[in-house]
Amino acid sequence: MLILFLKAAILVPITLLPILNPFGNAPVFASLAGSIGRNAEKRLARQVAINCFFMLLGAMFIGSHVLMFFGISLPIVRIGGGILVAATGWRLLNDNGQDAIRTQVASKPGEVWSEEDFKVRSFYPISFPLTVGPGAIAASITLGASGPSRLSDLVISIGSAALGAAMTALVIFLCYRYANKMVGLLGRLGTMVVLRLSAFILLCIGIEIFWQGMLGLLAEANILTT
Repeated sequence: MLILFLKAAILVPITLLPILNPFGNAPVFASLAGSIGRNAEKRLARQVAINCFFMLLGAMFIGSHVLMFFGISLPIVRIGGGILVAATGWRLLNDNGQDAIRTQVASKPGEVWSEEDFKVRSFYPISFPLTVGPGAIAASITLGASGPSRLSDLVISIGSAALGAAMTALVIFLCYRYANKMVGLLGRLGTMVVLRLSAFILLCIGIEIFWQGMLGLLAEANILTT
């Protein structure tokens, strides 16, 4: 039972982290955070990780019921999410404005954010859609779509999902907490390379999510047989 619990918990970060890509998003986080100071940056990274934890957990256990209420199938979510993720990746891949943003950030003195700024900016655009985008939400719904019916199995499933989401949020926190150090180590050229590679990977992930949604629709229509 313990082995099954740990396997289910480890499945969550293994599935979600390649889609979330916190390492690749770290330079973007550093740009959006600006020069708010080390303590404020740590607080922002912690709040983003908490936001992502609850968003992933909510998608796993509530997302499928919301889709059922509106009559939306999971393949449709994958197709829509895949298009959005691919479009985001394509836009980032062809965006030259990130260099200008980093130049402006480097030239700004220390900023002071209000409580309202932390609440708003920690959620949008950093938590959503930068970190937890439609692809991660679709994957989270998929992970929680086939929940067990027995109460004991349901409790184990909730516990393993919570542990997996917590491990995922911890990785997000660590990547964002040390985002500026990472940018400093990479340098301007290295940061640009990471941003471009991350954008290309995001584009490929979007196409993959879209294709999986298409396969799901074809299977539901009995056009595709396995």
